[in-house]
Amino acid sequence: MVAGARPPGRRDPRRPGTGSPRRRPHLPPHQLFAERLLAVLSGRKPVHWMLGQTVGEAYEQLVLLAPGTPLRATGTLPVVRACRGFSPRDGVIEAAASIAAGEQVRAMAFRLEQGADLRWRCAAVEIGGVRV
Repeated sequence: MVAGARPPGRRDPRRPGTGSPRRRPHLPPHQLFAERLLAVLSGRKPVHWMLGQTVGEAYEQLVLLAPGTPLRATGTLPVVRACRGFSPRDGVIEAAASIAAGEQVRAMAFRLEQGADLRWRCAAVEIGGVRV
C-alpha cells in the first residue's frame, strides 16, 4: 500500500483522526455529578475516584454506601433517567435523580457546593431516602 492511500474498500476520503471530535454536550453540574455518583454507587468506579470531588461528610457517606453497590443491577446497566436541580442560594445545588436499571427505578439525592475555586463538589448523598 502506498503511504497516504486508503485501505482497500474504504470510500471515506478523510484520514483517521481528521474528522470532527465527538464531544459530550456541556452538562450542568448536577447532571454531571449524577453520572459520577452512579458510576461509584453501581461499582463501575472505585470510591476514591470521588476524593477531590467531595467535601465534608459526603466522602464518608460514599465509603459506607459504595461497598454494597446499591445502584448495581443484574443483567442491565443502570442509567440516569432524569436529574433535576434546585438552587436555594448561590453556590449550592440540591438535586434529585432517578436511576433506572431495567424495570427497577431508584431515587438518589445529593447536594453540591461551589468552592472559592468555582469547582463544584458533592457535600451530601442519599439513596432511596436513606441518608448514611
